[in-house]
Amino acid sequence: MDEIRVIEVKRSVFESNDREADRLRAELRQRGTFLLNLMSSPGSGKTTTLERTIEALSDELRIAVMEADIDSDVDTRRVLAKGVRAIQLHTGGMCHLDAGMTRQGIDELGTDDTDLAFLENVGNLVCPAEFDTGASANAMILSVPEGDDKPLKYPLMFQVCDVVLVNKMDVAPYFDFNLDRLRANVARRNERARVIPISAKTGEGMDDWYEWLREQVRAWQA
Repeated sequence: MDEIRVIEVKRSVFESNDREADRLRAELRQRGTFLLNLMSSPGSGKTTTLERTIEALSDELRIAVMEADIDSDVDTRRVLAKGVRAIQLHTGGMCHLDAGMTRQGIDELGTDDTDLAFLENVGNLVCPAEFDTGASANAMILSVPEGDDKPLKYPLMFQVCDVVLVNKMDVAPYFDFNLDRLRANVARRNERARVIPISAKTGEGMDDWYEWLREQVRAWQA
């Protein structure tokens, strides 16, 4: 019997995507556009956090947004109401964005006059972490009700992130949530990830988040 040939399709797909991501990242750096890939599970407060960030920084940074979703344009309408450029990316049922999809969005959005572009990725803690989008940095939002054990259950998401926003800290007293334990769990997966506790609703901790973004944009454009 002939030997069965095994083709590592998954590996080749990731390798091709990584090459495209590196090319896109280099182009964005040349243009001076910092692209942040923002990930989280549904209901964590991504869009609310984004709205508050736009309100705080749009006078000093030129901001644009790409909203990715399986369907609907609900979040894009909310962002457009804040006065920034935004487009909707429909993934056709796919639960993530890859570098090619991101490039399509960037080409449509345009970045010649953009300092800070947000990519609000599809809401889940698994698929988006597997694909390099070509972003300058990765951020994720973990909400208090989700629990402080999520870095242990979804390791890759925390391994690829540069910053972890812990949202809904205003309701922490009502949940079995320990911020120190969360920090320790994040460090087990990724020692370099910055953890910033916030409440997008009350504004708690948001200034630290804004300053992190300012620093990243300045360094990217230097």
